[in-house]
Amino acid sequence: MNIPDNWTFDSSDVAAGFEGHVREQLPWYDLVTDAVAQIGRHYIAEGGLVYDIGASTGNVAAALRATVKDRNGAIVGIEPSAAMAERHNGIGTLIRGRAEDFPFEPFDFAVSMLALMFVNPNAVPALIDRLAKTCKPGGAVVVVERTLPPSGYPSLVTSRLTLAAKAAAGAPAEQIVAKELSLAGVQRPISADVLIAHGAVEWFRFGDFAGYLIEGAA
Repeated sequence: MNIPDNWTFDSSDVAAGFEGHVREQLPWYDLVTDAVAQIGRHYIAEGGLVYDIGASTGNVAAALRATVKDRNGAIVGIEPSAAMAERHNGIGTLIRGRAEDFPFEPFDFAVSMLALMFVNPNAVPALIDRLAKTCKPGGAVVVVERTLPPSGYPSLVTSRLTLAAKAAAGAPAEQIVAKELSLAGVQRPISADVLIAHGAVEWFRFGDFAGYLIEGAA
């Protein structure tokens, strides 16, 4: 896949190569997808509503399909990119739009997997707050994102963990560098403090990337 100078999901080339590219750049991608599906089994109620925020090609929806089907639920994907939406696997309902503008209905389970870091950082706190408040009691919000690194030497250490994993997965060094430069100003890591303020529990961490779980208020 050709890395654009300025990263965009509206590129047909990016959309076509996304499945292989994301697994090369993030070797833990499938492991975390499976973990999200297992977490969903604990929170999706009978007839439950599930949101897939930043649905891309439908990877999360596919992982949750069996649970949602068995419990007569519904999956709604939200995806702003037309190029990515064209490659969605068709599981559930897909709506073109931005999560920060979307009128969420009370839901049982919502997943934002590598999506919030592409939202305007000024809009992220309000979006997380709205998700936390719209989640039904007994439900949950799962967030998997690139987060702001710690300070000092650990910041360098954790960043290199991610780089080393990409190289070990076979990503060429020039593509790793090109991707990082391409993301400048487009991908903005989120602050874990915004999640922790809503009682988020960290359940996954690899380098700069982390997974958090926020339960719906009783």
